[in-house]
Amino acid sequence: MRAIWLWGLIGLGAVTQALAAPPAPAALATPTTRTAIERQEIRAQLLPRRYTTVAAEIGAKVNRLPVPEGAAFRAGQLLVSFDCTLQQAQMQKARAELHGAEQTLKTNQRLAELNSVGKLELDMAQAAAHKARADVGANQAVLSKCAIAAPFAGRVAEQKVREQQYVQPGQALLDILDDSVLELEFLVPSRWLSWLRIGGTFQVQIDETRKSYPAKFIRIGARVDPVSQSVKVAAAIDGQFKELIAGMSGRVQITPPESR
Repeated sequence: MRAIWLWGLIGLGAVTQALAAPPAPAALATPTTRTAIERQEIRAQLLPRRYTTVAAEIGAKVNRLPVPEGAAFRAGQLLVSFDCTLQQAQMQKARAELHGAEQTLKTNQRLAELNSVGKLELDMAQAAAHKARADVGANQAVLSKCAIAAPFAGRVAEQKVREQQYVQPGQALLDILDDSVLELEFLVPSRWLSWLRIGGTFQVQIDETRKSYPAKFIRIGARVDPVSQSVKVAAAIDGQFKELIAGMSGRVQITPPESR
């Protein structure tokens, strides 16, 4: 019984000591110094330097599409031509009316010198001649829309119409792009602004080719997103690589100076 009593005292003392001892300090949490965007993989897509959709400005039948889909073209090269037979006939009519108005005006001017015509008749003849010239100018403007030339050198990305198809004003005809320089747009941590500069180089690994290519920064965004603590930047592939085309994507490989 004495032994049991001694063990009881020892156990009670251990419990009392444990309760009286101050709790062990908890491990201090180390605050992360990397933003959410820094912990993510930076992805980017190849974009053409310039691209646009060519649309019809008149209602007419498509006569020719000389550049097939995917083919290259030069600046100023014919991309679309329309059948403008009706517009040409209207132009001829306008020119004939202009010729008649000018002849009437000349006759009235001679008669006015002889005081054989009134001022009202002369003014009406002058107004008719001005109107006829305006009609000719309007028809010339329409005829200038019968052929669409390439605004820049590039390639046809998509044909949205076919030859002999009638189109309406404003209807999309072709998607064209300038892929002489392929660009990248992506987000980087705003903290990188302390060292990131236009002209800085890095590598981008393209998924489709499984190769890395050199690139350099060409633009830096004008504002920082306060939520994601990021800024948009643009870069360009540094060099010509025939296997690269717009729409490919890959992983941006940038190592901040403090991590090098």
